[in-house]
Amino acid sequence: MASSILAELERDMAPECAAAFVALATDYFAATRDASGPVSTPHSPAALGARFAEPLPRGGQPAARVVERLARDVLGDCNRLYHPMYVGHQVSAPLPAAVWTESLTAALNQSLAVFEMSPVGTVIETQLVRWMCELAGYGPGAGGTLTSGGTEATFTALLAARSRALPDAWERGVSVAADCPPVVVCGEHAHYAVTRAVGELGLGMRSVVTVASRDYRMDVTALAARLDEARLVGRTVMAVVATAGSTATGSFDDLEAIGRLCEERGVWLHVDGAHGASALLSTPHRPRLRGIERARSVAWDPHKMMLLPLSAGMLLVRDERELEGAFAQRAPYLFHARADREDEEAARVWDQGVRSFQCSRRADVLKVWVALQRYGADGIGALYDHLCATTRSLYDAIAARPDFVALHEPECNILCFRYVGDQSRGDAELDALNRELRERYNRSGAGWITATNLDGRRVLRVTVMNPRTTTTHLDRLLDGLAATAAELLGGRGSAQEQRPKRAADERG
Repeated sequence: MASSILAELERDMAPECAAAFVALATDYFAATRDASGPVSTPHSPAALGARFAEPLPRGGQPAARVVERLARDVLGDCNRLYHPMYVGHQVSAPLPAAVWTESLTAALNQSLAVFEMSPVGTVIETQLVRWMCELAGYGPGAGGTLTSGGTEATFTALLAARSRALPDAWERGVSVAADCPPVVVCGEHAHYAVTRAVGELGLGMRSVVTVASRDYRMDVTALAARLDEARLVGRTVMAVVATAGSTATGSFDDLEAIGRLCEERGVWLHVDGAHGASALLSTPHRPRLRGIERARSVAWDPHKMMLLPLSAGMLLVRDERELEGAFAQRAPYLFHARADREDEEAARVWDQGVRSFQCSRRADVLKVWVALQRYGADGIGALYDHLCATTRSLYDAIAARPDFVALHEPECNILCFRYVGDQSRGDAELDALNRELRERYNRSGAGWITATNLDGRRVLRVTVMNPRTTTTHLDRLLDGLAATAAELLGGRGSAQEQRPKRAADERG
């Protein structure tokens, strides 16, 4: 048995086997080049589940048959992120060179916990972190680590902030502050990663203090009042979390004003820039991040607006020692494996395991490095600008139509809007209509969008993550939504509500 499996392994290493798998990806790229074909699946979870309800395979089968099944049973019902009519969640249509790097990363199978397990990958990650720290305006003492995404990055940053606020917590637990735990202050539109981290750090959800927004950004005056309130009742503020590119609207908090305020109060400022920190690569959009250098830590997801395949997150810290201090434990079998060398300390600081949750750490840095080598920071920045400009064109198109209303001006590639038809319906009726409208439109396969609640109302939400998406596709989106709304209303809409459907029919 073992000898036959070994023979199969050798066959699967041949170029022709690899080419069969790669062809699935290249065929997918080609099939999504235009707007033909469905964007997603019409099938229910139960229907898809029945397709794969089978006994555990005990024996193998030829690679060609596996490839055939991937093509038949998997690809057709996946979300097609490279389809130009997919404008849904914040998951990118990934850069091709980074996609091809994934197979090499898997083949090398390096673990980036310690230098000796991945010598080249560790050095590349260190260099990549330095580049990003320089973009953020950090000095030579800065550092960081790659993460699985923004949630882990924010969790790790708040762990470092907890280490500063409760230096005995690692040994004695958070019970040392049970009577009066420190608080974390964030905006009302902060990502759920913030409250999740506070809960997981053992501080309790009551230790989260939210700040009201103004135009979907943290109100700095309200933040100052919250900090004053905490001081008056004797509560330590462990951290303030600002947002650069919020999930709901893509809005950017005023980092300059918030940063100055936190410096004056001696408070740790963490910036959740998972979505928006990539604006550092853009000349016109970089000013939205003015003041980011005042933050002690920054979360950044290259797998969002740098268009990298999942997953590729990152945490940057102004002083790397504070990050290492958050992980107080030692593991002699790993981090001190070179103790017999005179350069022990120099070797230890290269180890990413001393500043990261993960021990088995995939070398995701390779695809980020390859993307920068292939397209350049300026090239990726140009793609950022392109996605934002395309989203702005949707805002302009909505402004020219009476049947839709935009809820805000887009600051990046995210826009929330609402179908209002002839504007004769009340908010409650429109809430129900917009909810059903999104669901039916997505099931049709013509396109794919998301939705959220904003100001207590159900709204439609678009995130442009595909460079192939053009203004023509977004015009088609609005027409398709209007036509779907007319169907839902059963022809009871006004002439204005019927106009987009007729226009769509005339174009075929």
